[in-house]
Amino acid sequence: MGNDKIDRRVRKTKKQLRQGLTKLLEEKSIKDITVRELSDLVDINRGTFYLHYKDVFDMVEQIEKEMFENFRSVLYEYPLEVLKGKPLPMLIDIFRFVKENSDMCRGLISKNGDISFVNRLEELVKERCLSDWMKIFNKSENFEYYCSFIVSGSIGLLQRWLETGLKESPEHMADLAEQMIMTGIKVIQ
Repeated sequence: MGNDKIDRRVRKTKKQLRQGLTKLLEEKSIKDITVRELSDLVDINRGTFYLHYKDVFDMVEQIEKEMFENFRSVLYEYPLEVLKGKPLPMLIDIFRFVKENSDMCRGLISKNGDISFVNRLEELVKERCLSDWMKIFNKSENFEYYCSFIVSGSIGLLQRWLETGLKESPEHMADLAEQMIMTGIKVIQ
């Protein structure tokens, strides 16, 4: 049997587990999800689960790590010089990323999700924004408040978009986010 066939089965199994985890996160907290429950839901035996993960927390941690690194790549793909103070291209890619990973984003950012994941996302966005904005604007006395407001608002916008079923396009949401960010920038200019 070739490696491609094995890799395809591994990908299929992990995808099933991810979908099952997402479904369970709609109903309960991560700490209340068991391997047995998840395995039964996706119709695999627990031994198969343990070939890939130590436990549910390990599974969540691996998924979060992969998503976080992919999100980081999207966030840092556009240097300040390319954006020229207009975050729309980066925002479009962020909203596309969220849409492509909406199942897990919805699960991780929901009330049953992982608050530490949300906090790490906020810190990553704030780190990127601070480094760019400090180069563009003189740091005013309200600069830190503005950054916190924009980052929390952006995460809130993503959450609301996920909660309402991603009815709008990523491009529409990115445009909306850019309008809100650019209007808010007037406060610190």
